Amino acid sequence: MVGLGPAGRPWLTPEAQDALATADELVGYGPYLDRVPPNPRQRRHPTDNREEARRAVHALELARAGSRVAVVSSGDPGVFAMASAVLEAAAEPRFADVAVRVVPGLTAAQAVASRAGAPLGHDYCVLSLSDLLKPWDVVAARITAAARSDMVLAIYNPASRSRTWQVAAARDLLLEHRAPRTPVVIGRDVGGSAESVRVVTLGELDPAEVDMRCLLVVGSSTTRVVERGGRQVVYTPRRYPA
Repeated sequence: MVGLGPAGRPWLTPEAQDALATADELVGYGPYLDRVPPNPRQRRHPTDNREEARRAVHALELARAGSRVAVVSSGDPGVFAMASAVLEAAAEPRFADVAVRVVPGLTAAQAVASRAGAPLGHDYCVLSLSDLLKPWDVVAARITAAARSDMVLAIYNPASRSRTWQVAAARDLLLEHRAPRTPVVIGRDVGGSAESVRVVTLGELDPAEVDMRCLLVVGSSTTRVVERGGRQVVYTPRRYPA
């Protein structure tokens, strides 16, 4: 399983580049496969984004047949991506002799944080707002627990074409435990051609500004915003108030 990073070759690790170059077969969500330069020696197997289990089994079957297979994911394959799906499938006895390796990648939370400054400088949690694979009650309970703990939140999958209400619901849950002035970083398409990074407050967070290409970083009580060089820089001090 290979992590492509958020976007483009500059975000790809040397280890990931080597794994991609030496693979016989590439398996993954079509738009992610499109980010890998063509190699006439390789075969590609694009699938829909909601076919993770089938994709994992297919990749393992190809490997069991003797191919060197790279399953690609955007960002890091172990963060809301294909590594867990492949390892779950690989637990089946028929795949016991298939060697599986995870090649890490730069995940979106790190990319967005770097553009904003250092909002992940202290304890933080990573949470997916999608309720496609877990019930909303679980999502809501985790948002509340993280908000009460005063950790920074990096929120993946905040919205999509079919999920439009979760951002507002999450904001309202957070406001039960966070001040309206809490800084929120909205990172969209970081590393891509349509990159934008904005800093707003939790109280003024507009769900209409958030789509499936976004990641949100919600600050803690200690997160600060300062002006440097005509732009806002966000950081969370490593020291916590006594």
